[in-house]
Amino acid sequence: MKNTLQIAQLYFRFALAIGFLLPVADRLGFLGPAGQNSVSWGSWDNFVVYTNTLMPYMSRSLAGVMGFLATVGEVCIAIMFIVGFKIRTAAYASFALTFTFALCMTLFLGVKAPFSYSVWADSAGSLMLAGIATYRWSIDFLYDEA
Repeated sequence: MKNTLQIAQLYFRFALAIGFLLPVADRLGFLGPAGQNSVSWGSWDNFVVYTNTLMPYMSRSLAGVMGFLATVGEVCIAIMFIVGFKIRTAAYASFALTFTFALCMTLFLGVKAPFSYSVWADSAGSLMLAGIATYRWSIDFLYDEA
């Protein structure tokens, strides 16, 4: 039973990391053009329009800046989860980012939207991940053992 938590945290770290990297690939056009199967944005411009939908109180250019900052955050968090570096910090950052997404989606797209994309679950799971005492199979674990 002791290993179950360690396997679960590793599995969840990778699932969250992929969950951050795939949308980044989508908004950068790596998954194909908009309208293609399983492609939400297909381009940075389409992503900025969507970001502005989640933040209608901002100008389009400021929404672009916020989208850029979110994208950088998602990539950094994903890398930290994959390599196992500063996992607790990455988990709190993941919680803050996904909680913000969930709130904006709820307010401006309706209650169903963040549940359809499991944003609330990702946010809650990130907070739970931050509460784990040790992260086996990580750089953090190697330095804690030294």
